Amino acid sequence: MNSIVIIGCGVVGATIAYELAQNPDLNITVIDQNPPAQGSTGAALGVLMGIISQKTKGRAWRLREFSMQRYETLIPELEAITGKIIPFNRQGILLLSYGEDELEKWQNLINLRQSQGLELQWLDQAQVKVKYPQINIEKVLGAVYSPQDRQVDPTVLTLALVEAAKSRGVTFQFGVKVESLETVKTPNNQQVCQQIKTTTGELNSDWVVVAAGLGTTPLISAIPRENEPEKLINIRPVLGQALQVRCRETLGNLGFEPVITGNDIHIVPLGNAEYWIGATVEFPEHGDEILANSELLDLILKGAIAICPALENATIIKQWSGLRPRPDGIPAPVIGNLPGFENILLATGHYRNGVLLAPATADQIRGMIRVEG
Repeated sequence: MNSIVIIGCGVVGATIAYELAQNPDLNITVIDQNPPAQGSTGAALGVLMGIISQKTKGRAWRLREFSMQRYETLIPELEAITGKIIPFNRQGILLLSYGEDELEKWQNLINLRQSQGLELQWLDQAQVKVKYPQINIEKVLGAVYSPQDRQVDPTVLTLALVEAAKSRGVTFQFGVKVESLETVKTPNNQQVCQQIKTTTGELNSDWVVVAAGLGTTPLISAIPRENEPEKLINIRPVLGQALQVRCRETLGNLGFEPVITGNDIHIVPLGNAEYWIGATVEFPEHGDEILANSELLDLILKGAIAICPALENATIIKQWSGLRPRPDGIPAPVIGNLPGFENILLATGHYRNGVLLAPATADQIRGMIRVEG
């Protein structure tokens, strides 16, 4: 068998496991020291800003384009396998614009997407007022509406991926910590990982996929290197805080509720007049420790109220924070071979786009794994 061990079961690791499991010749094991979706996945809002993204070329756009296409088939596929509904908002994203200087940028993007067969719409202030009566248009110049962008519940999605992957024969080991990756040198001066030592025993593997987010750097930095080590891939934390609120009634037009975003604040409809609001972006000041700043969360809530004044009367029913993995000094995400190691693949450091880019990441990893036999 071609054995593959995936380390980490957030949305990225779970998606990789599910997509690889389409190949019956693979023996796949997923290891995580926590239950699934406990890290940055559990803190994410699941806003899939693909088409409305200003990424227009190169890897950054290709990853988004692939993922947005795959989500349209992936969600119904998972629902059919698991028999469970995955909250997936197909009503698009409305992005508010506040500055005259942004007009040309958005018009250029609208024209480009049209040439790609994708749809973006510009709404002027009057159109925003009519279509979205919940929005305070006082400082709004206009808005870009992206009907083909989406939002998904990251935790429900990840649990569905795990269940569907199990039905395809994937083994999951939760509550198990990887202690070390044991490597040997090959004749061509590369190294390969032949064994993974965990708290419950040892695993042999032909391929290791590290999808461990913030657990990546401690794991790979502990591997002995034969030669002068290359620059260490350093994944650092960025904290995000978010809120869940309940309003007295649904905002805007009943039955039509896209995600609304403005000034980097997302208002995510959940149904039943409940909304997620977030998220802060908080960097570590000393070392990697970050304490959640309640004042920044207050600013996010005030910003959301400035967008939708009815939120002022909402009841806060939950607040939470989580750490997002951001590569230091290199573009996010990190997908590819760990330098110097033939069979260790990295799928990590997605920063704020782990949910968005999970399908494309899985596709890239699948393309890198050479199956023997």
